[in-house]
Amino acid sequence: MSETERESMEFDVVIVGAGPAGLAAAIRLKQLDPELSVVVLEKGAEVGAHILSGAVVDPVGIDRLLPGWREEGDHPFKTTVNDDQFLMLGPAGALKLPNFLMPPLMNNHGNYIVSLGNVCRWLAAKAEALGVEIYPGFAATEVLYNDEGAVIGVATGDMGVHRDGTHGPNYAPGMALLGKYTLIGEGVRGSLAKQLIEKYDLSKDRQPQKFGIGLKELWEVKPENHKPGLVQHSFGWPLGTKTGGGSFLYHLEDNQVAVGFVVHLNYKNPYLSPFEEFQRFKTHPAIRGTFEGGKRISYGARAITEGGFQSVPRLSFPGGALIGCSAGFVNVPRIKGSHNAVLSGMLAAEHVAEAVAAGRANDEIDGYEAAWRGGDIGKDLKKVRNVKPLWSRFGLYLGIGLGGLDMWMNTLFGFSLFGTMKHAKPDYASLDPASEHEPIAYPKPDGVLTFDRLSSVFLSNTNHEEDEPIHLQVKDPELQKASEYDVYSGPSTRYCPAAVYEWVDADGNSVAAHPGNPDARFVINAQNCVHCKTCDIKDPNQNINWVPPQGGEGPVYPNM
Repeated sequence: MSETERESMEFDVVIVGAGPAGLAAAIRLKQLDPELSVVVLEKGAEVGAHILSGAVVDPVGIDRLLPGWREEGDHPFKTTVNDDQFLMLGPAGALKLPNFLMPPLMNNHGNYIVSLGNVCRWLAAKAEALGVEIYPGFAATEVLYNDEGAVIGVATGDMGVHRDGTHGPNYAPGMALLGKYTLIGEGVRGSLAKQLIEKYDLSKDRQPQKFGIGLKELWEVKPENHKPGLVQHSFGWPLGTKTGGGSFLYHLEDNQVAVGFVVHLNYKNPYLSPFEEFQRFKTHPAIRGTFEGGKRISYGARAITEGGFQSVPRLSFPGGALIGCSAGFVNVPRIKGSHNAVLSGMLAAEHVAEAVAAGRANDEIDGYEAAWRGGDIGKDLKKVRNVKPLWSRFGLYLGIGLGGLDMWMNTLFGFSLFGTMKHAKPDYASLDPASEHEPIAYPKPDGVLTFDRLSSVFLSNTNHEEDEPIHLQVKDPELQKASEYDVYSGPSTRYCPAAVYEWVDADGNSVAAHPGNPDARFVINAQNCVHCKTCDIKDPNQNINWVPPQGGEGPVYPNM
């Protein structure tokens, strides 16, 4: 514990993160024992403010958590999937793949197109009705330990601190929230989860975690272009055959269409910009017609875990466990993780409730570790465990073909011809030096279909106080210049979807595409940050560390 004097509050269970996993855990705990005291901390200004996902939700988790929810009139699941399409895009055309070629697990019929943020708001109301305390606007910034090294809770960040570290007139120290067990559901690349994985060596004997960046826009389209219930996935152009990724168009209710683009973060070309590739994707002849005459109403971005079954770390540690995307439960070919997040929250809650009932506290709930691998989450992820490594190793056409074959083999016969494949290396180690590539000339945005990053960030409602400590910490500024800029030509200016990073000369002009300038200076526009965590993942030297800003800051997504 730090030397800061803090007030403290004690609970049976402390949960970090009001996402699907954290809220499901809270609800399940109160279902099992209404007398348990449960608190959920959420760094967003409100529940759902930092939630971004496609999202097509497999309701298996919700069905198990809240049986009978369909009979309620206030749930957010309004649009069922009625048309499933898969497209292979080329520069000028598209090939629609027959649905019968797709393994059954890829079928979306019976699933729902939703705003996951609205799902979390709905779950939060359910949790509060059961007596769960939810504190939005409070970012957990520190893990607290006892003398034996077990987790005993977390501390929230101090508020009202100036950039120079001095305390402003509204300074308030953070609070310690102590629990018999602590569940970490921060989402992808959470700052506390990262610390716990390192401290307890939870990734020992596991494959490196793999990631993608997902960018999303919400559009209001003309009624004649709207097809409620249509789910369309595509891959290919504009990424080419060696860079992994894909896209989606989901037609919700009220003439709204969610369009998203995912780029796997093991790409090699430092000049590639996921944001610009997303904008270019929308200009494809098979895509652009949906948005003609429409209006873009929201934008956001978020990292995605892609390592799958072989990359999930050990989930239990003394005093708690990892749940949801902090654990890495996304099913990559399905582009779905919320169902597994809900199931993992429930599973962890059941083991924690049993431990508390037995009089235990701050020990390891190792039964949770065995239970997820042998249960529904493990079965879901094991069937698709080779799709990502096959794509990475063999490229677009052969990789996807072999991945489809592998999913069929796992579905029909319960085994894989490839066993369990390994991931090559961490994503930060995949970039080539800039000298091995040519800069990519992206078209200028037209402001109608394609846009720049600053106007996009505006739609994310992102806000951070200017005079507060920068929450994007560069460990070694000299290394950033000598490597990130001089060797890789400043990829941070391109992989960041929010224009946070700039390399500028003495006059403030961008010099990111011209390595070797001795006067280049690294500028961090932290106010723009949408908390996607891509910099924490993709920086080639792991020299950027993302930590939570003061509570409640960041994007405010209304229905993403």
